[in-house]
Amino acid sequence: MASELNGKTIFITGASRGIGRSIALACAREGANIVIAAKSDQPHPKLPGTIHSVAEEVEAAGGKALALKLDVQDDSGVHAAMKQAADHFGGIDCLVNNAGAIRLQGVAQLPPKRYDLIQSINARAVFICSQAALPWLSQSDHGHILNLSPPINLNPKWFAQYAPYTISKYGMSMLTIGMAEEFRKHPIAVNALWPRTLIATAAIEYEVGGPDMMKRGRKPEIMGDAACALLRRPPTRTTGQCMIDDEVLREEGITDLEHYRYDPDGPELMNDLFLDE
Repeated sequence: MASELNGKTIFITGASRGIGRSIALACAREGANIVIAAKSDQPHPKLPGTIHSVAEEVEAAGGKALALKLDVQDDSGVHAAMKQAADHFGGIDCLVNNAGAIRLQGVAQLPPKRYDLIQSINARAVFICSQAALPWLSQSDHGHILNLSPPINLNPKWFAQYAPYTISKYGMSMLTIGMAEEFRKHPIAVNALWPRTLIATAAIEYEVGGPDMMKRGRKPEIMGDAACALLRRPPTRTTGQCMIDDEVLREEGITDLEHYRYDPDGPELMNDLFLDE
């Protein structure tokens, strides 16, 4: 049976590595057209992956690829990229706002320029990219926006040490809730997705806890599979929800998650930020 994503066009920001790459490959295996939009068009000395290497992987997985160099802070660049993608594939069906910036510092330590960067790449980019994609999403019969942000948890501990980052991620989630209602009439599903545990990515290795912490996480593929499952759903089935990756997979009948562990023999898995349990 053909997947609901076969032939659909999915625009993914920050798709050159990590979770974005995993979402791209999961959807490519179902025959989707993938727009790999990220700043990484040249190899990085420490971080593997570029928009071009992921495009090759997408094609090998069974999808069609368009690699676009994009800075999600650039309003005109975002609008131009959306038009280029729509012209290339004949429309846009799904937008995945995956690009992100993290710095776990409090108000006393965080430089103002870093604060602006975090807000711009996280919450503001969701607004800009969603607005730019809307003309094509509203014409699709399978319109989706998926934001990589957490359920809103007002426990003070999530604000105590790094309120600027928390604000930026909760801003993404609040936009999710608002756009879900605003775009319900089209209909366009708007949801957020967040991992239950740490995900072994460069952000964890270089910004959060180092290689040892990665052993307490899962592979990015769990987010790729969960995102693909959400994007397969009819737009009227699930909208306005802040979902957790293993909950989405459980709803799809997938309960054995051991193969997603980054280190099968590693220590106990660690919950990701903003989840109390």
